[in-house]
Amino acid sequence: MRGDERRRVIVARLRQGQRVEVAAVAAETGASEMTVRRDLDALAATGVLRRVHGGAVAATPGSVEQPFATRATAGAEAKRRIAAAVAAMVRDAEVVVLDSGTTAVQVAKALRGRPVTVMPLSLHAARELLDDPQARVLMCGGQPRRGEWALTGPLAVASLRAVRFDVAVISPCGFDTATGLTAVDLDDAQVKQEAMAAAGRVLAAVDGGKWGHTAMARICPADRVDVLITDDTAPAADRAELAGMGVTIHVC
Repeated sequence: MRGDERRRVIVARLRQGQRVEVAAVAAETGASEMTVRRDLDALAATGVLRRVHGGAVAATPGSVEQPFATRATAGAEAKRRIAAAVAAMVRDAEVVVLDSGTTAVQVAKALRGRPVTVMPLSLHAARELLDDPQARVLMCGGQPRRGEWALTGPLAVASLRAVRFDVAVISPCGFDTATGLTAVDLDDAQVKQEAMAAAGRVLAAVDGGKWGHTAMARICPADRVDVLITDDTAPAADRAELAGMGVTIHVC
């Protein structure tokens, strides 16, 4: 089993509220206990879990976020299609704030070569645009979240309040028509809220795997966004309900 698959097994157990035992994971995945310990150490370095004797427990019980690298590869093709659709909705010369999700990194790639101004809210997304001769990049202040490189805190909020954006691109951790858009991290949710408040229109990039899931921190109600871009795995009944709320839905 590959390293990313082993770590996905570990995170799944943590999400279920289970303590992860080195010996049990080794037996399930066929890896050596030394390899599993390295996996746990790597996840601990990103803040996903806390090492304890013989294994690990969730760093924040009830709100475990998969590592960025793991999320980036999950549903990658759908995220690229969604990102291309989002980029097509951005007009030349517009000012865009781009949040910190994995789909937002794909949007940054899709905006390369375009005469737009972009404030990325993660260093992952910023890295995709910094060497682009066409795009103008505004760097946000803030403290990068370990492993995520998402910029949060008072400096990030101050940066967002200093600029008026044409478009905010939001990529939540979870989406539900009743609960709305949610995030795992409270500080990240606040930054997303500030980005939306500073923008003329809000585009939500939500792949089908996030529909019906909720995280701890509320971002906004479902009908707060102007356009929601998703893929055809999103539940048809929920899409119809959201359209009834007045939200434009674009299915890739």
